[in-house]
Amino acid sequence: MDRDELYPIGDVARRTGLSVSAVRYYADAGVVTPAASTPAGHRLYDVAAIARLELVRTLRELDAGLDEIRRVLAGEATLRDLAATHLALLARQEARLRSRRAVLSAILRQDSTAEQVTLMHKLVGMPDEERDRLIDEFWVEVSTGWEPPERMVDWWRAARPQLPDHPSAAQLEAWIELAELVRDTEVRQAVRRELHEACTTGAGPLMTSSPMLDALEAGAAIGQPVLDAAREQVPPDSPRGREIAEAWMGWLTGIFATPDSPGIPDTPEFRIQAADQMRRGAEWDRLPAEGPFDRYVELVTAVNDAPPERFPYEWLAAALRASAVPAP
Repeated sequence: MDRDELYPIGDVARRTGLSVSAVRYYADAGVVTPAASTPAGHRLYDVAAIARLELVRTLRELDAGLDEIRRVLAGEATLRDLAATHLALLARQEARLRSRRAVLSAILRQDSTAEQVTLMHKLVGMPDEERDRLIDEFWVEVSTGWEPPERMVDWWRAARPQLPDHPSAAQLEAWIELAELVRDTEVRQAVRRELHEACTTGAGPLMTSSPMLDALEAGAAIGQPVLDAAREQVPPDSPRGREIAEAWMGWLTGIFATPDSPGIPDTPEFRIQAADQMRRGAEWDRLPAEGPFDRYVELVTAVNDAPPERFPYEWLAAALRASAVPAP
């Protein structure tokens, strides 16, 4: 394209991809004026004007307004400034679209009433402080009327939703369901009954006793090497596998130890029993969630988009079984 040549408006339209009427509009609006006119009044554009029109077209496709475009062309604003402004705008638009999608999906799933739709809009836009307050109110009611161990309550409360700054539609949908779950009086009562029964009947009192909770906290450190070894595909019958099995059995046999009793004897037979118990644990872990507390945990996990790593029961069972046989 010749820098000194002037081009009629039809050529300019073809070169820029704009319509003739759009080129005229930008000229009349003072955005990109022609370089000259013919004696008959026809507009002529030089190469610089054509380049400016191409930039205008690009910026308009990015939803820039005429005032913003004028500032960029006049050098009053940089393209970087414009991009930053519009990127922030797009982020807000994306957040609104995700919120709408979450609400619409919930409506389809629940066949919601108008009142429920209004509530869902409120839940989606709820600030962090209100979300925390809603969860705290839930756990206050669940633990009122009985005396669960304080540490257990702290563990339950620690599992709470943390929506990121830019949540996905799936995270918002999970939050809507979770918020409706914890607001439901019947659900709160059901969770209270479920946890009360688990803590006060059968093996519950033993499992929630202070010594047992101490042992469970210690077991977290013992369990981490199991997770690491399974993730790294360490052979269960390898020296490292045997070392982990030894540490696990040391913890397991010491759980019920008292000053008057050394605890459960560590025998090959007990290691086989422990391995079988691990396999039953794997089967239990694969069962679908049933109670409202399980659903609460599932939804918190979905909101946080951080599914916990499943404990490798099968790997530990194989390591325990291998360790029951003397090393060659």
